Amino acid sequence: MTERPFIMAVIQMACAQDTSENLRKACAMVREAAAKKAQVVCLPELFRSQYFCQSEDHANFALAESIPGESTEALARLAAELEVVIVVPLFERRAAGVYHNTAVVIDADGRMLGKYRKMHIPDDPLYYEKFYFTPGDLGFRSFATRYGRIAPLICWDQWYPEGARIAALQGAHVLCYPTAIGWHPSEKKEFGEKQHSAWETIQRAHAIANGVYVAVANRVGYEGDKDRGIEFWGGSFICGPFGEILAKASHDREEILVAECDPRIQEEVRQHWPFLRDRRIDAYGPLMARFLDEQDRQE
Repeated sequence: MTERPFIMAVIQMACAQDTSENLRKACAMVREAAAKKAQVVCLPELFRSQYFCQSEDHANFALAESIPGESTEALARLAAELEVVIVVPLFERRAAGVYHNTAVVIDADGRMLGKYRKMHIPDDPLYYEKFYFTPGDLGFRSFATRYGRIAPLICWDQWYPEGARIAALQGAHVLCYPTAIGWHPSEKKEFGEKQHSAWETIQRAHAIANGVYVAVANRVGYEGDKDRGIEFWGGSFICGPFGEILAKASHDREEILVAECDPRIQEEVRQHWPFLRDRRIDAYGPLMARFLDEQDRQE
C-alpha cells in the first residue's frame, strides 16, 4: 500500500430475483468501473439477491453462501484480471444456523484480505434482519489494500459514529458503506425527503468528524409487494474529508460513480481540523454504558 491518490468507485445497481444474473451484472459493472480508471470498487449490500429481509421466511436462508464461495471466487478472478480492489457484500453461511451480513475485501491480485461482519443489526418493518443475521464478531476493521486502507461497514452501521471513529483510528482512508435502504410507500410523501437527508447528512458528518473519505453504494429500484414493498432510493455518493460531495447518483437509475481519494488531502484537512488530536480519550468512559440513568449521572 502506498500513500498516493487512488480512484474510488461505487456501484449503484438494481437487483433481480435471479442471483446468477445479479452476479453477472455486478461483474460487468466492476469491469465498467475499471474502464473508468477505478482502482477500488464497492458493490451494494447483499447484491446477489433482492432484499429478502422484508419478511421472515426460513426459505430465504437458501440464499446464503460460504466464503470463499461462488461470488468471492468469481470476483477474485476479476479483481486479479483488472487489478482492482473489490468490496464484496454477501449473505454469509458460516455454519448451520449461523449466518452473517458480511463484506469481503479482495485485493488487486485476487487475494481475499479478510471479512467484516455487520455489527449493528436492525429490526424494523420490512427490515427484519435480526431474523437472519448473527451480529458481527470480528469488530470494526480496516484493510491495507494495494491502493489504500479501506474500512468496510454495512448499511445500519452508517448511523453509528462509534464504528466510523474506530475504523478511522485504524488508519482508514475510506469508509465504504454497502447499503440497501429506501422508502416505504406509505411514508415517502410525508417523511421521504427528511429520511434521505438524514441518511446522507450522518455519513457526511462521519467524513468531517474523522477526516476521511466516505463511499456509499446503495441499490435502486422497487422490490417486494406492490403496495407494501421498498423503493430503494439510490443516492449513492462519495464525499471527501470536508464532507464535500465528490460524486452523487440519482434516485432511480443504475450508475457507477468514481472520484479520487488523496491521502495527502486527508492529512491536510486533519492538520487544519485536528479533531483526532484534541480528543479527550481520558473522558470517554461513559460511552461504554447503554444509557446513563439519573443515579449514574450523579456519581
